[in-house]
Amino acid sequence: MTTAQTATDAARDNLAALESEAVHVFREVAGEFDRPVILFSGGKDSTLLLHLAIKAFWPAPVPFPLLHVDTGHNFDEVIRFRDHVVEKYGLRLVVAKVQDWIDDGRLQERPDGTRNPLQTQPLLDTITEHRFDAVFGGGRRDEERARAKERIFSLRNAFGQWDPRRQRPELWNLYNGRHRPGEHVRVFPLSNWTEADVWNYIARENVELPSIYYAHKRRVFRRDGMWLTDGPWGGPRDGEDVQELMVRYRTVGDGSCTGAVESTATTVEQVIAEVQASRLTERGATRADDRLSEAAMEDRKREGYF
Repeated sequence: MTTAQTATDAARDNLAALESEAVHVFREVAGEFDRPVILFSGGKDSTLLLHLAIKAFWPAPVPFPLLHVDTGHNFDEVIRFRDHVVEKYGLRLVVAKVQDWIDDGRLQERPDGTRNPLQTQPLLDTITEHRFDAVFGGGRRDEERARAKERIFSLRNAFGQWDPRRQRPELWNLYNGRHRPGEHVRVFPLSNWTEADVWNYIARENVELPSIYYAHKRRVFRRDGMWLTDGPWGGPRDGEDVQELMVRYRTVGDGSCTGAVESTATTVEQVIAEVQASRLTERGATRADDRLSEAAMEDRKREGYF
């Protein structure tokens, strides 16, 4: 057997093991909890999460709804894809719109225009309103140092807050979902996946994604070392020149703080090659909200953010 064949077989075995673990987590939650929900934005990780949930319960339908916290600053391609997937699989989608919280005074716009940090309160309020006791998210440990501390089952208190001292051991794939009234558990089936794993699995399973993940021409401007595009969150400031470039997005979120990367990768195989060559995580390279401070993500997680 050649070295290349050995590497291919190892990669295939790794994906099979990751898939098996995620399917097990979905089924475990379905057996332990009363009202689970999947966070679904239309991004690649939440799309992969849904793909695995469909596999876990096939041929029965996915037994819980989807939840999207909509900042109002999303990319059009992603929202169209979100609605397409919901219709295709006959799913129930709950949408918590940040704009509703702003309109009734529960939230105020930030001076910098970004709405990513404003997602926390709508998320927590919606969890409480619908009495969701398990909330699936697409977070992975390779994305960011705070997420590297996360367990697959992450207990949150009655205020939705994360305390690393209350994290429970998860030996031998045994998960403890016990929680008090008012508390809930965040669940991360993709915890042990890397960005490369995600893309290799997408290629293997032919998972459909929004077009924004592949190289395309877009008008962008440079800010804080990232290529941003104009939208309802505001356009270029004085001195920020607009250029039309071939770009793609490694991650998608609030358009005010999610940057594109220059790319010519128009196929899954080409994206995989780019990911393997990159020395920066996708969030480190393209998310301005993670650069607010050294502990930006951990601070938001303590407040109830994913």
